[in-house]
Amino acid sequence: MAEEVKMKVIINEDECIGCGICAEMCPEDVLEVDEEKEVCIVARPDDCIECEACAVNCEYEAIQCVEE
Repeated sequence: MAEEVKMKVIINEDECIGCGICAEMCPEDVLEVDEEKEVCIVARPDDCIECEACAVNCEYEAIQCVEE
């Protein structure tokens, strides 16, 4: 039986401008904009379904989905 690979969403705060597109594209509301820091954050990582919509739609390439 193959081992299940769990992905983790990583946001590079140096590249993120806090536009919120990733949060809008996420079907599970995992991401949200931190208004104070002006970046997106992974607010609910346990709800991630590993669709990678956030990374695919980030124009600034600030998001990576990596194996845990």
